[in-house]
Parts: sequence; structure tokens; C-alpha cells
Amino acid sequence: MNYNNCEFLASYGLSRQLPDSDRPEIVFSGRSNVGKSSLINKLCNRRKLARVSATPGKTATINFYKVDNAYFVDLPGYGYAKVSNAERERWDELINTYFEDDRSVCLLVQLLDSRHAPSADDMQMLEYLHYHRIPFVAALTKGDKLKKSEMAARQAEFEQICAPYGCQKVILTSAENGQGMEELRALLETAAATE
Repeated sequence: MNYNNCEFLASYGLSRQLPDSDRPEIVFSGRSNVGKSSLINKLCNRRKLARVSATPGKTATINFYKVDNAYFVDLPGYGYAKVSNAERERWDELINTYFEDDRSVCLLVQLLDSRHAPSADDMQMLEYLHYHRIPFVAALTKGDKLKKSEMAARQAEFEQICAPYGCQKVILTSAENGQGMEELRALLETAAATE
């Protein structure tokens, strides 16, 4: 995959707007402000491909990016409290419809903050992925914020948490220094090639 050729395709706020699934789709999921946009930017070597915001709950749409013969699909972040119930219901409907459609999801990258234990919403998402048999890997974000001495133990901790849900791999990443990006790119390419 030529990540440098990644381009923003469109944002969709309603399930009926979603485009046909005509190629492998790699999905990015995580709670608000976990760093999905930053990770996509780092993967694609672009600073402003995905809009990064300090305000949680900013990505309220499903954003599609075209990378060679695949789509990167950035889901709205979950778990942000300061959103209206109507907005939360729209998000839920959007995400559920996305997964219930017959889409060519070859892999989901579940982002989890490496500095904290998974939230109740994170655990609910892991259960959702397991229940729907969605193949996924966990990308632990903000790895640069951990002390070197903490990294291996933190990764092992998350491997133990994620394994019962069918997680294929846990990778410690950093959108700041690029940690874990090569390993993650290799996994994405393998998944897209086998779809």
C-alpha cells in the first residue's frame, strides 16, 4: 500500500449516505480523543489528512479515506459525555448500520489509550467486536508518554485483557515518534491483500 497516496474521500453523517463497499475496508475505532485522527495521519505520513481536534467528540461522522485499493474508515469516537441523547443515538445508528451492512471489513484497528485501563465503553466495544466476529487488532496509543520500563508490562497487560475477545495482535504505538507504525502498516497490508 502506498500510504503517501492516501486521500480523504468523504464524511457521512447518516447511514443511508454510506457508499457501496467495493474494496477492502480497514476500520479505526476508539473512544473520543484517543488519537484516531493522529494515528491515521502518522500512518499516511501526512500532518493534516485527518482533522485532529483537542475537543473530544469532534468526529461525528464516518470518514472515508482512499488508500490504493482499500478504504480507511474512521468511525466517530464513542464515550464522550457532553453529547445530546439525540446525537448519541444518531452515532449508534450510524455505527450499527455500518457493521450490519454487508461491508468488506477486512480488519478493525481498536485504539486504546496505553496509559489507562480500558474504560467501560472500551470493554463494551471489545464485546461488540467479539459478538459480531469482526477481526481486530489493538493499537495502544500515546506509547511515547510511557516510561521505557513500563512499555513491555503495559503491552502484556493489554494482551491479557484483549485476548478473550479475539484480538489478533496488540501494538504499542505513538503518533508523535512513529513507534509501532511499521508493524501496524504490515498488518493492514496483509489484511487488505487477503480480502
